[in-house]
Amino acid sequence: MSLKPDQLARIALDAGALIMEIYSTDFDVERKGDSSPVTEADQKAEDLILKGLAEADPELDVIAEESVAAGRIPDHGARFALVDPLDGTKEFINKNGQFTVNIAIIEHGKPVMGVVYAPALNRLFMAESPSSAWQADVKPGEAVPASDARLPMHIRKAPEAGLTAIASKSHRSPETDEFLAQFKVNEIISAGSSLKLCLVGAGEADIYPRMGRTMEWDTAAGQAVAEAAGARVMSDQGVPLRYGKKERGYDNPHFIVYGDVTVPAGVETR
Repeated sequence: MSLKPDQLARIALDAGALIMEIYSTDFDVERKGDSSPVTEADQKAEDLILKGLAEADPELDVIAEESVAAGRIPDHGARFALVDPLDGTKEFINKNGQFTVNIAIIEHGKPVMGVVYAPALNRLFMAESPSSAWQADVKPGEAVPASDARLPMHIRKAPEAGLTAIASKSHRSPETDEFLAQFKVNEIISAGSSLKLCLVGAGEADIYPRMGRTMEWDTAAGQAVAEAAGARVMSDQGVPLRYGKKERGYDNPHFIVYGDVTVPAGVETR
């Protein structure tokens, strides 16, 4: 049974509705073994997503953040899913709205389908395939948008006045500023979670460098969206960012998301 894009969107919207129910309460915050924060929204949303994926595609192996934290890492082949049920837990705790539900389908190391949903912002981003992405304004739990409510996503032409760079709201680093100094940057905006990758794909930013540690479930869905909209997602060694890196514990190297950006000689190779 093959998973359809609308099924992926449906699961994300339902997870968003559950998350927003908890968001409106005085929820507790706990700490995982690595000291990162976790809330009941993380676990309950993951349970909902895993159930939805199992019903839609019983053969699909799923690597999900909270399951991995609990030591449950399934063996998988060339096709599997990566799930972050609540990306941007710090944003969720701080109640700034910039957190997302991330679900991606990986084939042979490449994200080929993905959904990123920001339920507090009513923003849904969907990569139906490696070459087709759309976004829509949709509230948590609502119906999957009809085709006439889907806005095709494309990176924008780089502005002559200079690039809009996007940086992490929680993890800005000196290396990020050093990297951006090599480009003509007009403004730097901040955002949380995988929204940063999606905003490049949506033509709201032109470049996003991440010079810090991330995990595969943090980035896979956003990469699917960004690449389907025409962006390039490269490691700081100048190679495409790929998935299923079990030998690394499923973490990522530093990476850069490029929209319509001409890369100065030597920038991508470190």
